[in-house]
Amino acid sequence: MRYPLDCEESFDRTLLFWMSRYLHGKLNSLSNRQVKDPDALMRIIADLRTGVSSIEELSRLAKAARNAGLIGINTYYKPLEKLYRYLTALGLRSMKEIDEELIADFLVSATARLSDATKKNYRIAMINFFGYIDKQNGESDGSAHHFGIELKNWGGLRGKSGTKLPAYMQESEVERFIEAIETYPFRADVAARNRLLIKLILFTGIRVGEALQLKTNDLIPDGDVYLIRITGKGNKARIVMIRQAHIKSYLREWLAVKPCDTLLFCNKKGTPLTQAYVSRIVEKILMKAGIRKEKNGAHMLRHTFATMLYLKKKDLVLVQEALGHASLDTSRIYTHFDKERLKEAAGVMDEIGKK
Repeated sequence: MRYPLDCEESFDRTLLFWMSRYLHGKLNSLSNRQVKDPDALMRIIADLRTGVSSIEELSRLAKAARNAGLIGINTYYKPLEKLYRYLTALGLRSMKEIDEELIADFLVSATARLSDATKKNYRIAMINFFGYIDKQNGESDGSAHHFGIELKNWGGLRGKSGTKLPAYMQESEVERFIEAIETYPFRADVAARNRLLIKLILFTGIRVGEALQLKTNDLIPDGDVYLIRITGKGNKARIVMIRQAHIKSYLREWLAVKPCDTLLFCNKKGTPLTQAYVSRIVEKILMKAGIRKEKNGAHMLRHTFATMLYLKKKDLVLVQEALGHASLDTSRIYTHFDKERLKEAAGVMDEIGKK
């Protein structure tokens, strides 16, 4: 039986639904040779068919299945439990906002201290889970959403080709992109909002989810800058700054008409925007600017900010603090763009060569 991808009233409930369906399928497909208590396993399967109300209940059932003798279930469930907490903390609105880049980001942070074997298991669990949803979801009109999660270029394992360098804009492309932000023909009622939102992400490197969670009072004027209070992953707070000149006019224009009281960004109904909507805006602006990247979504703006920050300041700790990375290793990817340092390496044998 097929189910609509967003089949529950909230993202949290929808993700929990798919996880419980997936776990139910795994209990029926994994080897049961070591099962010591078949009756207990039958009760667990029945509970999953009925449905669960919380991640804690689902975790309890997974643990009970393992205790009953279905040893392999943890290989698939434990990564998904961490994924649930990661994605729900981001404040997503739809399953369609999940893409391979977001899953790769999760794997980087979730497996940093794990063995290569466990990292491989996490990757397999992600591919398996989203492959299951690809086969099971379907809308009333016959259409179906396809995640296509492959993670072929995820560099979490030593001995592989390494982490794939993220897509980003060169400085000349950033200039064209900013010009396109100013000239793109948005509808009059959302033009100030959209320009304010895209500039905030580009000029501060905050995550799209972080931008969409901003409240109006999170922007605090301080001299010629705004201090912006960010609530990041795991509810970790940090401060970023942006020059008032970049956004002041758009902020004033949007505040005068926005229909939501607390949130900074919302639609005409007063409800939050989605990450998928923001990515579509970015793609349209990129197209207008004549810029084409492998990854055209809004997350590419964060990579662009981080790359520019490292190249101009050469301070990896500053990149970590500005982007809210939990580990310096996550920030280290941006050192790959430092051509000047690479030139130094290229010239290390010059003097010997001359002799």
